[in-house]
Amino acid sequence: MKRKLSQEEIDNIVVAQADNDSTWEKPIRARRKKSASLSIPAELAARAAFLARLHRQPNIEEWLTHVIQERVELEEAAFVGAKRELATRNGV
Repeated sequence: MKRKLSQEEIDNIVVAQADNDSTWEKPIRARRKKSASLSIPAELAARAAFLARLHRQPNIEEWLTHVIQERVELEEAAFVGAKRELATRNGV
């Protein structure tokens, strides 16, 4: 039965083999996903375009990306807070 290596032992092995190309696997290439497409009603797009100009954004896509990112972060923080509150309330 093999014993589990400690993090320090693993680090030492990696450092020792770092310059030996035969110990490494073939490189993996990762590609970035293509941008997602989103359709919104024309009236909402016009309102968003107005607000993007108001905020001096070069284009609506950048402004919408910023707004969506802020909202997602807000929602994630609210979710974590609610989860923490439930755990505290349940004595976990």
